[in-house]
Amino acid sequence: MHRITLLGKPGCHLCDDAREIIARVAGELGVPWEEISIDSSEELKEKYWEMIPVTLIDGVQHDFWRVDEARLRAALTS
Repeated sequence: MHRITLLGKPGCHLCDDAREIIARVAGELGVPWEEISIDSSEELKEKYWEMIPVTLIDGVQHDFWRVDEARLRAALTS
């Protein structure tokens, strides 16, 4: 089973948009997901601060800045 991770930070409007799409798709497909703030780790902040929100599927970067709902669905159903 796949797992989605959303990397973002508080106050990020793009993160809010990504969260909405991920929650909807994950809920419809029964895929677990989590959200991690890049502020929780210097390593995450250094690696991703210019790219948030970042979507990972099974720990592998899938998208950044915007979540394409159709692309996310396709990756989770293949």
